[in-house]
Amino acid sequence: MELKVLTFVLGDEEFAIDIMKVDRVKEYEKTTKLPNSKDYVEGIINLMGEVIPIINLRKKFMLEDFQDKEKSKIIVIRFEENGKKMGFLVDDVKEVITLSGDQIDQTPEYSGVSAEFLLGIAKLENRMILILDVEKVLKKEEKLAIENMIK
Repeated sequence: MELKVLTFVLGDEEFAIDIMKVDRVKEYEKTTKLPNSKDYVEGIINLMGEVIPIINLRKKFMLEDFQDKEKSKIIVIRFEENGKKMGFLVDDVKEVITLSGDQIDQTPEYSGVSAEFLLGIAKLENRMILILDVEKVLKKEEKLAIENMIK
């Protein structure tokens, strides 16, 4: 089994997302804040006529907020279940790599970032990459609440 992923940085950690779930990567764009939204909901942007909610992954994973958001990137992902798009605000995007099945371990129970968000951990020669399960970064009710705000 091979998995092609887009790697990105969040704080001191390197993460990856299945490339098939990535719609595009874009430079930081100032968002329009939504009233009464969770603190990790950065706001919304207009992407070619489509309203896209932006999730601050640093806040979602309870890390220190960005020092300089202007340098951050937005990874626009597409959810399989409903085709909706959402942006993840990250420190920086690195590269697309192909991982083989033997490079990916199951997530240990004690891992720092909540294991429920992870598909596994990729072990490469000189680095480890946490593979995010984008479908689980937000719970169903969180996704619904955000969708209802932008209708």
